[in-house]
Amino acid sequence: MLKDIHNYNARAVAAGLLLALMTGTAFAQLLPTAPALGQSANGVEQIEAATPLTLQKAVALALEANLDLTVAQREIEAVEGQVIQGRVRPNPELAYSLEDQRTPTRTQSVQINLPIELGGKRAARIAAAERGRDIAVEDLNVRRIEIRAAVVAAFFETLAAQERVALALDSVDLARKATDAVAKRVAAGKVSPVEESKARVAEAGVRVELAQAQSELRNARERLASLLGANPPRFTLVAGNIEALPPVPSFDSVQQRLSVSPILRRAQLEMERRRSLVDLERSKRVPDVTFSLGVKRPTELQRDQLLFGVSVPLPLFDRNQGNLLEALKREDKARDELQALNVRVGTEVMQARERLDAIRREVEVLQRDVLPGAKSAYDAATIGFENGKFNFLEVLDAQRTYFAAKSQYLKALAEAHRAAADIDRVLGDSTPNADKPSNQE
Repeated sequence: MLKDIHNYNARAVAAGLLLALMTGTAFAQLLPTAPALGQSANGVEQIEAATPLTLQKAVALALEANLDLTVAQREIEAVEGQVIQGRVRPNPELAYSLEDQRTPTRTQSVQINLPIELGGKRAARIAAAERGRDIAVEDLNVRRIEIRAAVVAAFFETLAAQERVALALDSVDLARKATDAVAKRVAAGKVSPVEESKARVAEAGVRVELAQAQSELRNARERLASLLGANPPRFTLVAGNIEALPPVPSFDSVQQRLSVSPILRRAQLEMERRRSLVDLERSKRVPDVTFSLGVKRPTELQRDQLLFGVSVPLPLFDRNQGNLLEALKREDKARDELQALNVRVGTEVMQARERLDAIRREVEVLQRDVLPGAKSAYDAATIGFENGKFNFLEVLDAQRTYFAAKSQYLKALAEAHRAAADIDRVLGDSTPNADKPSNQE
């Protein structure tokens, strides 16, 4: 009997374990599957960080994620309401009047008053609203061009900082090798220990320059990422050809593009809107006419009588003279602002063009004369140092000269792209600098 009880308990325990196992398996199938390795929630960010960022991709991301463009689009949608409201006509008016409260002598009348706008008020109102909508559209276009120019400048600044970090890494590596070589010579008794101290001090200085270059790269990446709407940055490297310099536009090309500049176009639309507002205020000097049509029924007569009337305000005191004067002066102000903006924008474009031309000439001198000579002297000093013909100070001097020239070259390239971006920001050229030919006009 006791044995049967033990066998029954054992079977019960086994059945319970099997049931629990089956239940747990079924419950686990209902649960959401855990992400596999490399497919976590931030997997997209990891993929984006591993993929080099191109200029075209950066511009597309900025135009897609920038909130200023969304705000400008909302303004267009809001101004559309002004156009709709400007097209509507005045509502008719339903009037009811009762004369005498006594029933036998009571007179009741019902009439409809229909106002008619005269003087072209509706057309002037629609024109002013449409000019406001055109300004909102141009504001969106101007903001888009400004964002594109800012992204181009920030992109090439990041690319130049990236190249400077690579240059500083090479400098640190060479300084470390030079320090090791000097240490071996000191150990062999060929040079004084003072040479090793100088080499280590020089290596430390190069590492400081590397830290500065890395800090500049981080700052440049953060500035670019802020334009892309990604903070912290979702990219590690930027990919592009910083040496593909944009061309210097000719004077005729600048004048032609300046005439259709989005900034000037926006100011021109503002002047047109002010002119439309002047027409609107001038049209208000013409009084509107209100026609009345109704029925009058006196209780005593027991029959309906037709009512017809016309009412016209008499412009004896209020002739809208104050509003018209304000509109005229604001039109003059808009015209003066357009002229001032034309001069300022033209000067700004010409300065950016001259800056771009000067930088291109500087880059040509660095490419043709400075960099090859500095690189040749540095290579010769390095080989001579390895063969024992030069001391470390000569190698260090040649190294500093070459890396300084290279850094100046990279900064000039970044500044050239920034000057071209400033020109495009004013003139409204939407073509990225990377797509432009590198020939100079």
